[in-house]
Amino acid sequence: MFAKNAWYVACTPDALVAKPLGRTICGESMVFFRDADGRVAAVEDFCPHRGAPLSLGFVRDGQLVCGYHGLTLGRDGKPIRMPCQRVQGFPGIRSFPVIERHGFIWVWPGDAKQADPATIHHLPWADNPEWAYGGGLYRIACDYRLMIDNLMDLTHEAYVHASSIGQQEIEESVPVTRVEGDTVVTSRHLENILPPPFWASALRFNDLAHDVPCDRWQICRFFPPSHVMIDVGVAHAGQGGFDADPRHKVSGIVVDFITPETETSHWYFWGMARHFKPQDRTLTESIRAGQDKIFAEDREMLERQQLNLSQHPERQLLKLNIDAGGVQSRRIIERLVAQESGAT
Repeated sequence: MFAKNAWYVACTPDALVAKPLGRTICGESMVFFRDADGRVAAVEDFCPHRGAPLSLGFVRDGQLVCGYHGLTLGRDGKPIRMPCQRVQGFPGIRSFPVIERHGFIWVWPGDAKQADPATIHHLPWADNPEWAYGGGLYRIACDYRLMIDNLMDLTHEAYVHASSIGQQEIEESVPVTRVEGDTVVTSRHLENILPPPFWASALRFNDLAHDVPCDRWQICRFFPPSHVMIDVGVAHAGQGGFDADPRHKVSGIVVDFITPETETSHWYFWGMARHFKPQDRTLTESIRAGQDKIFAEDREMLERQQLNLSQHPERQLLKLNIDAGGVQSRRIIERLVAQESGAT
């Protein structure tokens, strides 16, 4: 279950340097490439000649060439030429609205007439030199909504991530969830606790004492169709927590773009935008490597969870207070999907 009339992150620009990129998004097989002007294009990954995947071809002079028999297509999916053939009358293939913005390439898998670039999620830190960003990509074999559940309830950190960002105080702190239109916000604040290893290292990197009591915050925000942004950080205790002066804290935004591939797999674009020492590339890589290990732990848990659910589809799962963020996020997704179904 996913809404198609929405913008999803398809890839990052570096994925389109050498050759076309094939990717399935919301059940739609697509191929991405750059035209002669350097603009990103996206069309069906299906050659109209013999059905070969165009992602196995190459780009020549900004046009997509099928790697099977050489049929050449433009960014609009229309055939242009083919060796020893006249193909101008051939039917074209579907093209998808696609935009490069904020360091990501976004695609609209639904009705192209409804694609409005103004609705792409705003990332205020993306073009701000006071912030730094580092991240990566996983393909995860589970329903993308399981990842949303995971990110909107961070209680699991005390168990899945016990050696990095987890600590006992998390499960002792009750999260608060609220719905603001199509946004779901789940907040958790911990006061006067020692920072876990990940945050102790961040304090050290920012030249702050790392072995003193701190106030910690986790503010998870779900934005449809499937984005989760999490304000995270620690401040020396008694300095104001989330509102503390930058001299007393380390903070950032955990960035999670969750793009459905199929009903039981998704593309997970993860990273952290941080608001301290933005020019320190060594620090950026250190944080990125730390996140990589953390999310690898999530990956194993989620994929095994999906296997269990697929083997026992009849089982009813419990819904507890800590699940409120995920439950409310799913309700918004269900409403969007229902609206699309009613419009067709």
